[in-house]
Amino acid sequence: MAEAEEPAETAEEAEARQRENYAKREVAAEWRVPLGGRVFRVEFEHGTASGRRVLWVDEREILRRDWMFKLVGEDAFHLDGVRCILRVDPAPGFKYSYSLFVGGQAFDQFTERQARALKAWEVTVRDKFYRIVLEKDSLNVYLNGKLREEVGEFVEGGADTTFQADGNVFILHSRSSGNKRTGIIHSVTVNGAQVSEVDIK
Repeated sequence: MAEAEEPAETAEEAEARQRENYAKREVAAEWRVPLGGRVFRVEFEHGTASGRRVLWVDEREILRRDWMFKLVGEDAFHLDGVRCILRVDPAPGFKYSYSLFVGGQAFDQFTERQARALKAWEVTVRDKFYRIVLEKDSLNVYLNGKLREEVGEFVEGGADTTFQADGNVFILHSRSSGNKRTGIIHSVTVNGAQVSEVDIK
């Protein structure tokens, strides 16, 4: 007589199990990766007794390896289409060091490059959080990680890019500093009020 198959896990059950696993995680290393107009939170769980490796991105489990006999090595994954590598290396005293590589660059080099290439502003309007990111080379503008299609309009001394969300009017102001070394000065207003610039990392 054939055994009855276990019923497949529903999406709700899978979500509940993932939330429970996330609440019980023991993070060995964590990074905040600025990419594509948003910041990804990458957390790594490393059970040195069990050999378990779990990788979380923005509280979602994207990789799990249980009972790994080899406690060092690499795991590859993608963030916004960019290949990333998490490397576990032995450290003195039966410990481990954890390194993240993004697009072929060590994490610190990558974030330094992003800090030069991007500008970011954050604001909360009527209890809703907004993060505006400008890619200086391409002039792409992101709002909460989504690329905006608006094109800047030339105004005296520079250009303004206007876009709307949730009834709010956002304007990215680009003005010449008059100084070759300083270059273009960028600022953001929401509903006419100045928004604070924040670090990219």
